[in-house]
Amino acid sequence: MTKRALVFPGQGSQAVGMGVDLAAAFPVAREVFQETDDALEQGLSKLMAEGPIETLTLTENAQPALLAMSVAVLRVLEKEGGFDLSAKAAFVAGHSLGEYSALAAAGAFALPDAVRLVRQRGRAMQAAVPVGTGAMVALLGVDLEIGQTIAREASEASGEICTVANDNGGGQLVLSGHKGAVEKAVAIAAEKGFKKAIMLPVSAPFHSPLMAPAADVMAQALGSIALAVPAVPLVANVTASAVRETGTIRTLLVSQVTGLVRWRETVLYLKEQGVSEIVELGAGKVLAGLVRRIDKEIATRSISAPADIEAFLAALQ
Repeated sequence: MTKRALVFPGQGSQAVGMGVDLAAAFPVAREVFQETDDALEQGLSKLMAEGPIETLTLTENAQPALLAMSVAVLRVLEKEGGFDLSAKAAFVAGHSLGEYSALAAAGAFALPDAVRLVRQRGRAMQAAVPVGTGAMVALLGVDLEIGQTIAREASEASGEICTVANDNGGGQLVLSGHKGAVEKAVAIAAEKGFKKAIMLPVSAPFHSPLMAPAADVMAQALGSIALAVPAVPLVANVTASAVRETGTIRTLLVSQVTGLVRWRETVLYLKEQGVSEIVELGAGKVLAGLVRRIDKEIATRSISAPADIEAFLAALQ
């Protein structure tokens, strides 16, 4: 049997129209979106379907929307194809926000709890730093060690915070921190010959020490939510290793708010464990693309639409 991992996308994969085809084709998907609307007391599914994109992209909306989309895809696989996550997957993992989707998919969080948690997470992350204070930049062609050096030099030169936020693999690294320090990092990178830098259209410096107030909020929120042992191990962002113990998962989810997303190491860890197929569930195809850049030997698949579901179930072994 193929040893596979299921992975779940993070913020940035949202798009107007997400879930429309799924809801039209499958009653169980409509049930997930209705359950999400009820939990949030908001017409989030209407926003997902119709936009506007500016409102959908707000952190407090994008995070629960992406979680609902991922869970809807899994529920359709279970209902229509008899897919059993515990039998057909060895691990789950998610990129940043996607870690909550992974845990909801694996039965660790009830869906209403999960969407309320990520709504709170989104609001806390947005509130942690005044708009305009922080920034994030993607550096291309830069590995982790060089990125850490650039961030350290930028911090020392500016007297502000700059740190590596995401090690996405394939030479894509994201820095986060105070706006001035991040801009200084871009200049330092260019001096070192790394001139491909893309400022990210985000509203806060995620995965940096500036998110400490949000981490405090999430520590309190997670402490009051029921958390079951996931059906399969989670490969955590901040350690790039497998975990199932609920107390450890809570601690890692808090650390993740300010910590480095070790996506490259996560994919390499999965390969070391014998995983030969990584399946992305939910909006977009970002993670499958990153996996291919990290290791071309790992088979990838992205599932978001009815046709994707049909093809996956037909090929399932």
